[in-house]
Amino acid sequence: MWLQDPNGFSDEKAESRLYVGNLDLRITEATLIKMFSPYGKIISEDFLWHTRGPRRGEPRGFAFIQFSSKEEAKLAKEKMHGRLACGRPLVVRISSDRSLEEAAAQSSSRTAASAPRKPGLPSQPTGQTNKSAKIAAIKNKLRALEEETTSVKKQKLAIDSITSK
Repeated sequence: MWLQDPNGFSDEKAESRLYVGNLDLRITEATLIKMFSPYGKIISEDFLWHTRGPRRGEPRGFAFIQFSSKEEAKLAKEKMHGRLACGRPLVVRISSDRSLEEAAAQSSSRTAASAPRKPGLPSQPTGQTNKSAKIAAIKNKLRALEEETTSVKKQKLAIDSITSK
């Protein structure tokens, strides 16, 4: 998606802003700047933190980096997307990409509850959907095991009542 001003010109600033996700919690702002500075002049960096809740003060696992030009941002995206940092592949996209908006729509309530979301800023997929699916699967498995155990106990009681007569 290209952001446009009322005159129909594309927003150069939006095209030179990168979303950087899947950051390991050990990565600092300084480390992030050092990792991306070889690809161009960084004019701003927004490292997001949890602002409330039990994780208050901890990194949220994503950031935004503003380069001085869209060409620099594109180069950084090409070079850094998928690159391992602390054992995790970085997710790097132009912040105005449509896929980020779709990911934000699917993101979990954990991200929304962690900090107020600024209008117009896409959020990173946190893997929470996958995590929620795993939790639901575990709950279903436990429920099935409980039902199976209850069924076995009932059968055993029925057998005991028949054999004790």
